[in-house]
Amino acid sequence: MVKVYKPGKVALLLQGRQAGKKVVVIKQLDEGTKERPYPHAIVAGIERYPRKVTRRMGQKKVSRRSKVKPFIKVVNYSHLFPTRYALELEGLKGSVAADTFKEPSQREDAKKNIKKQLEERYTAGKNMWFFTPLRF
Repeated sequence: MVKVYKPGKVALLLQGRQAGKKVVVIKQLDEGTKERPYPHAIVAGIERYPRKVTRRMGQKKVSRRSKVKPFIKVVNYSHLFPTRYALELEGLKGSVAADTFKEPSQREDAKKNIKKQLEERYTAGKNMWFFTPLRF
């Protein structure tokens, strides 16, 4: 079987509260685990996308509108839709692990780390497709 979900691959969520949001795969578990005996992936995505910025806006307003609200989640492969895009975020791989979801403080630290990296990526102007919401 071909491995579709590799770390860095961008996918769309099909089910759940964040359905229709873009996510990047951090870790894939093709065989599953003891707790989750189905193939799944640990993903990080954008819950609230950055807003539109124009040239007339001041620096303070631009920085406020460039904020990103991330989320991390364990998702079944059947609830993911792969895309052809990929993000090369090396820092994300170490920030989230399987034991991150056991304690809320670890989860919050991981979210802060992901938020910082995604906002840096957005302000640098890289992978702009990832930072725009899907059109319906």
